[in-house]
Amino acid sequence: MISLNDYLYNGDTVVKILHCYSQDLKESAIATGNGVDLAHSNCLLMMIDLLEHNDFLTAQSQKIREFYKYMADKYPFLAFTFKGRIKSLIRLEEKINGNIVEYIYDYHCKNGTFPSEAEVKDRIGRIKDLIAYRIVISLPQCHLKPGESREERELGYLYEVADALPDFLEKHGFKPELSGIEKQSSRIAEPYRPYYRDYIENPNNFGYKSLHISFFDNTSRSNIEVQIRTKEMDDNAEIGPANHLGYEKRQESERARREEIPAGENVFFDDAHERGMKLQELDLSKINVNMFGAADNSLVNDGCGLYRGRLILPYEHLSRFQNDLV
Repeated sequence: MISLNDYLYNGDTVVKILHCYSQDLKESAIATGNGVDLAHSNCLLMMIDLLEHNDFLTAQSQKIREFYKYMADKYPFLAFTFKGRIKSLIRLEEKINGNIVEYIYDYHCKNGTFPSEAEVKDRIGRIKDLIAYRIVISLPQCHLKPGESREERELGYLYEVADALPDFLEKHGFKPELSGIEKQSSRIAEPYRPYYRDYIENPNNFGYKSLHISFFDNTSRSNIEVQIRTKEMDDNAEIGPANHLGYEKRQESERARREEIPAGENVFFDDAHERGMKLQELDLSKINVNMFGAADNSLVNDGCGLYRGRLILPYEHLSRFQNDLV
């Protein structure tokens, strides 16, 4: 079985790794008639195209900046950041395989059978966050009245921002896309609920919280995702339990899924599970990828977007009126 791990030790660039891995995966998929691996390869081609033909990102980020300017005018008392990134290669590979494993496992638990190849391929096609922008807000302590809940105030502003975003970006050439989930947010305004995935009301097992919404950029013909969260939520995701708790619990979860679906029962599950486990066990300090270095799995200098992704939009707004209650 071909896996990304096989391509991380030759000193190649991320783009060359993508070309070699996607091509070998495609050839193997055609030889074995594996349509899921073919869809996997095509998803990698989308990443190649993004990295090699990314001139549109400047224009796209300037449009996103217009919402930043809107927020700076409407919420001068808030501190907030806008960041954009291209998903890292390792995270993309984790997500492709994780989506396959999770979908087949859940389907099997519910129905006692396995989904069709077409249904599994559809799960790969739902990955729309190769480009993502993140809005992180914070209300400085000086703006709180005695006894007032900072969390509730920040949540109020966060959902206000979320309600304003779809219409604003649609006027700038971005079409909001339906989330496709049944459980919609109760705090998002009703017209916009079908577009959002609310991980604040429905956090994952590691406590990850955020609002997610996807758009189609009509100019570049590409999908983007926008994440909206508070500073506390961002800390939890980046340096807290939602980021680090996870290794042992993820291992336990993967073992439980493997016990539910023994090896040999479903080739799509087998391949995705094995690739995912290999990535979990990867020692970043041992790999050799151009413009990447790591002392261990925590101390990482990623100059190529292999592990952390490529930053494309850093904006920061600092709160004004530090001594005024608002």
